Amino acid sequence: MGFEKRPLTLTIQGGHTMIDLQSLDFKILYEFSLRYVHILAGVTWIGFLYWFNLVNVNFQKGLDADLKPKVNPNLVVPTLWFFRWGAVLTWITGFLYYCRILTNETAVNMGTPLLIWIVVVGVTYAILFNVTKPEGALNNGNILAVITAGLVSAMSVAIFKLYASKGVATNPAYMIGIGGALGTIMFLNVWGIIWPSQKRALGLKPLKEGEDKAKFARRAFLASRMNAWLSIPMLFFMAASSHLSLIRWH
Repeated sequence: MGFEKRPLTLTIQGGHTMIDLQSLDFKILYEFSLRYVHILAGVTWIGFLYWFNLVNVNFQKGLDADLKPKVNPNLVVPTLWFFRWGAVLTWITGFLYYCRILTNETAVNMGTPLLIWIVVVGVTYAILFNVTKPEGALNNGNILAVITAGLVSAMSVAIFKLYASKGVATNPAYMIGIGGALGTIMFLNVWGIIWPSQKRALGLKPLKEGEDKAKFARRAFLASRMNAWLSIPMLFFMAASSHLSLIRWH
């Protein structure tokens, strides 16, 4: 004689609210866990990004030179740890979740759009990496901002057009595809430019002969400021994936 399985229920003011624990299969728990950790890590990463740009930049300008070696090891170095590893956790969980979204594209398998996405983002970042240098006109933040805006706009259009040509048809695939591309550029900036430059600017890694600490600090600043501005459209597209259906094929 067996037991009948029934959903867990809670009684509220004479009525019944049903909590169906049986519906929580592996797929639901896996995707929820990815989203939850992604948001938690993202808040940590982007929160420190805004702290660096809105608070620390002006704080460092007003800090006496003889105080920086005493203050920054206890302030900036630990913050950079949470900043860069928050970026790693954000990107990994976001990438895995986006792979799940692409598996729901019935007209095309996940591999084709994912390969398109990786190539387009990779080419875009390769160009940005090489122009984010404090040399000549590129040391001007406004000029770098114009170049960045043009490149990420071209990247977004390329993702949209190439996805459409392959039959990608859901709003989340497009919105997170573009938002995730911006987030990936930000992530690569953290590990490709900001952290390597900060290690030298803060004296955590010895300078080679002919290297200028001020140039490393400037390059880290340019990449960090780029990330701060890119976070605005990135968050827009992430939110639009669920709350602003701009893409709908019939």
